[in-house]
Amino acid sequence: MTKTNPDPNYVFSLPNILTYGRIVAVPLIVLCFFIEGKLDGNDLARWLALAIFTIASITDFFDGYLARIWQQSSALGRMLDPIADKLLVSACLLLLAAEGTIAGWTIWAAIIILSREILVSGLREYLAELRVSIPVTKIAKWKTTIQMIAIGFLLAGPAGDKFITYTTEIGLGMLWIAAIITLYTGYDYFRAGLRHVIE
Repeated sequence: MTKTNPDPNYVFSLPNILTYGRIVAVPLIVLCFFIEGKLDGNDLARWLALAIFTIASITDFFDGYLARIWQQSSALGRMLDPIADKLLVSACLLLLAAEGTIAGWTIWAAIIILSREILVSGLREYLAELRVSIPVTKIAKWKTTIQMIAIGFLLAGPAGDKFITYTTEIGLGMLWIAAIITLYTGYDYFRAGLRHVIE
């Protein structure tokens, strides 16, 4: 069982600093898209956004892993980690939709993912008051991985298409796969959560 260290110094532990970095990455990615709009035809901003997103996604694994092996788990870290994840994913999906990389029917894939994140967060918050926790399933972790890879392809978008044909299409396809798995995992969470609510 992972210990929660009450030492206030762990607010600035490496695992928590990685989580803070993921939150800071969100406005930086937004800034990259703003710059791309000003520099029409310049792909550098998209590549920079992809680099920031990739680094932020990698920290998502390492903050939890390091917190466990170093026994530096904290209440602050457990609260901020899912918030950082949802901010990163939501901001990228909204930016890609506004910019036009995600368009047409694929907008529904983004809506499914965003809706699930909001609904599951609300359910988890309610269950926390009942002192009930729902563990993350293995398929939910696969969903997150596919979702992150899809967003990475879409951030590269037209710039990536110049190097790897159908980069954008691959990203859109993977986003739909993530959305379908999202529906399943969302139903799974609600089925487990509602059982506790009814009881």
